[in-house]
Amino acid sequence: MNIFSYDSKFSQLFLKLSYACWLNMMWMICSLPIITIGASTTALYSVTLKIADEKESNITKQFITAFRSNFKQATRMWLLLLLAGILIGGDFYVVLHMRSMSSGSLAIMWTLNLALLIAISIIYAVVLVYIFPLIARFENNDKAMLKNSLLVGIHFLFCTIVVAAIHFVMFYAVVAIFTPLILFGEGLCALLSSYMLINVFRVISYRPEEDEQ
Repeated sequence: MNIFSYDSKFSQLFLKLSYACWLNMMWMICSLPIITIGASTTALYSVTLKIADEKESNITKQFITAFRSNFKQATRMWLLLLLAGILIGGDFYVVLHMRSMSSGSLAIMWTLNLALLIAISIIYAVVLVYIFPLIARFENNDKAMLKNSLLVGIHFLFCTIVVAAIHFVMFYAVVAIFTPLILFGEGLCALLSSYMLINVFRVISYRPEEDEQ
């Protein structure tokens, strides 16, 4: 088979990379107001999950449609998580500062507070990994989305670690190795993550009675 034919692995890989680049550009543009990062991330995952599920069509149209339809809930969730992240970051600053200035029993107390903050940060990171892909894939209220993000993230821990690692590697590569990789950035991260997440979402949405019918 000719490697340049549409169905060849090379052509499909190139096509997916071009999707990632274009989606990343749309994600960055729609995230510029900052408060819309949640909606743009949800729209991004809405498209990349379809690509992973081989159901993509016009990715630009799909992105815009998902951005509009999920805007309210995704923005609420993003602002809530942004506020929570700021509070956690401020608590870390205070605890580390007080711990460095304390000794004896006070130092032990601040160390325990630091351990608690680390545990809270891990929970926060797990929710952050899953919340927008879940909004992109399912319909539910805000409370259920937050709860399900944590439960799914803990239950499918390997997937959670892989998705987090993908984002960390991309961030490190852009900052420390090859800055032009930012052209792919979150678009490529979401696409790679979606090939993991789509299997998780198939499992949690599986209904045995559908097979029986």
